[in-house]
Amino acid sequence: MTRVLRFFGTSIGKKQLMAVTGLLFLLFLATHLLGNLSVYGGRASFVSYAEHLHALGNLLVVAEVMMALALIIHVTTAVILFFENRAARPVKYTVDKSGGGRTFSSQIMPYTGLLILGFIGVHLATFSHHIVDQTTRNIFQIALDVFSQPVYLVIFLVSMLILGFHVRHGLWSAFQTVGANHPKYMPCIQRFSIIFAVIVAIGFGSLPIVILLMR
Repeated sequence: MTRVLRFFGTSIGKKQLMAVTGLLFLLFLATHLLGNLSVYGGRASFVSYAEHLHALGNLLVVAEVMMALALIIHVTTAVILFFENRAARPVKYTVDKSGGGRTFSSQIMPYTGLLILGFIGVHLATFSHHIVDQTTRNIFQIALDVFSQPVYLVIFLVSMLILGFHVRHGLWSAFQTVGANHPKYMPCIQRFSIIFAVIVAIGFGSLPIVILLMR
């Protein structure tokens, strides 16, 4: 147990934790998007999906707790690594070091991560406030009420764009960290990361538009 704790105390160990928790979130995004795309089948389809999801009961609660713990680990580790890297290199390079695989997405990862964390807080608070009363409204009507707020709609759409940038780098970086860094496969993983990021950004970004068109 001590050896395990020592390993996760190292830079490599922290990166492994970030990679594993990041992949968990990517799996969550994929399943969450697939479920929410049921709205394309109409109001009844979307409401039915939500009802089946909440019918899972304690299983859903366990999944939510696991995701909350993964979020805490992911964010905490990211913050620690960020400040450790800053401390190890207190003076910025005088020459641009954007080569060697560094992209715009990778350079803004700490900032997109913080913005996504802020969005999660706003998203949960907004929907939790509306979901308190479901006696006269179903989940579709609640989503319609929320997305009918122009400010929240803009926040949501911008956040999905930011999420796309974060996912684009996070996916291939996670595979690289867990050891899938092979010259033969990495180019495919990088292309898949771009495709997945576009699907996530457009998929989630389209949901409020579809819901608003159905009112």
